[in-house]
Amino acid sequence: MSSTSGVSGTSSQSNTSTQSSATSSLSSLANEQTFLQLLVSQIQNQDPLNPTDSTQFLSQLTEFSQLEQMINMHTDLDTIASNSTAQLQATQATESGTNATSNTSN
Repeated sequence: MSSTSGVSGTSSQSNTSTQSSATSSLSSLANEQTFLQLLVSQIQNQDPLNPTDSTQFLSQLTEFSQLEQMINMHTDLDTIASNSTAQLQATQATESGTNATSNTSN
């Protein structure tokens, strides 16, 4: 019976982890959209006689690319961490069920 409660606890914690990672993905998506909107707005409203320096523009694009890669890495690490936690809890629940069975048979 205790192994069943351990399994249900695992699923509720994984659902919470999934919800929090989905929320962080949505907020990161909003940040990406905001950055792109600001970049497009900057390009549209620049002075035609004195355009943005190309090195500055490339620097901003590089920063955006790095930000996007870091967000993807963070999402992947969150997924790995939640899967590892779920696997550990499932293993512990299985081991506790095995120990309880062996103790009752002695």
